[in-house]
Amino acid sequence: MRTRTIVIIVLLLIVAAAAGRFWFKAKNAEPTASTATTAPASPSSPAPAKPAAPTPLEFLASEIFTTEPAELRQVMLLTGSLRAVDQVTVKAKVAAEIRSISVREGEAVTAGQVVVKLDTAEYDARVAQARGNLNNARAQFEIATKTRDNNLALVEKGFISKNAFDNSASQYAAAKANVDAAQAALDIVQKSLNDTISRAPISGLVSVRHVQPGEKVATDARLIDIVNLQKLELEAAVPSSEITQVVIGQKVELRVEGLPQRFEGKVVRINPSTQAGSRSVPVYVQVANPQNLLRVGMFADGRLLLKSKPGAMTLPQSAIRSVNGGSFVFVIINSKIERVPVTLGSSGVVGDEPRIEITSGLDFGAQVIRTDMGNLSPGTVVRIAATPNR
Repeated sequence: MRTRTIVIIVLLLIVAAAAGRFWFKAKNAEPTASTATTAPASPSSPAPAKPAAPTPLEFLASEIFTTEPAELRQVMLLTGSLRAVDQVTVKAKVAAEIRSISVREGEAVTAGQVVVKLDTAEYDARVAQARGNLNNARAQFEIATKTRDNNLALVEKGFISKNAFDNSASQYAAAKANVDAAQAALDIVQKSLNDTISRAPISGLVSVRHVQPGEKVATDARLIDIVNLQKLELEAAVPSSEITQVVIGQKVELRVEGLPQRFEGKVVRINPSTQAGSRSVPVYVQVANPQNLLRVGMFADGRLLLKSKPGAMTLPQSAIRSVNGGSFVFVIINSKIERVPVTLGSSGVVGDEPRIEITSGLDFGAQVIRTDMGNLSPGTVVRIAATPNR
């Protein structure tokens, strides 16, 4: 009984000691907390940290397209090689040896200029022979004329018979025919002699020289080729399904391989028949070439203007996105990306770039993201990098 009482007393003392210790710590902590609550913050203490600003998405200036009025052109593409409207091959009109050629490739010639001379010895002899035959025929004709005139006077006086006069009249007619034949023979050989000199039929440039002095050429042998570069022509094949859009007089813009500038031409002819196999229709485009910059055989790309719409709002094809049958673009408004639905119109080109007309949804001056950047979130902060000065 006594032991039990002692245990209870010890437990009570332990509880009392723990309670006193807790009360002492709580009392000492109250002034510190009050001081911390009422005391002003020290000027040297750091300010509370703010949340970090989002990093803007940066675009290059080349990745942004600013809308502005432009001329939208609908064109038909044409391709082909250039050829000269006027080009000829000078051929030998007679068979002879080449005596001289006064021009070479690339040299200019004028219409009527002597370009090739053939040897004339054989034709000089033929002319002399024909002229001798003509003189002989004329002499015979004079004798026949006098005989006929004398016999006419005699037959009128009854000194000769009518039959004798008729014989003299027949001889007169035969002599006259011989003169005409001899004159024609002389004209033929004289022409052959003249044909030993070949002249340029057109003005232009010599493109090919086929022969050299001393060569023996046959009739119709090719001597030189001459082309006039002042007017060139592009022959292009147009599908029969599109030929109704082509009319004579339409303008064509040509770009020629190897030359930086562009050339203007126009449709001058349309072939009335289609080509076998392809069923396409040849169209002929003429282009002026006053400075001789173009050459025969150059490959050219042409754009036949079908329709033009000035002042149109257009966008590059890469700037337009499509989803669920609708179209939209990403526009930068107040430095943030916005998704704007647009209505599309006709397609065409502005300069050399394919464009699509925007009929509603945008105003001129809008900054449109022209490249496909994947999935962009509306509201994303963006920044356009400055173009470096060069």
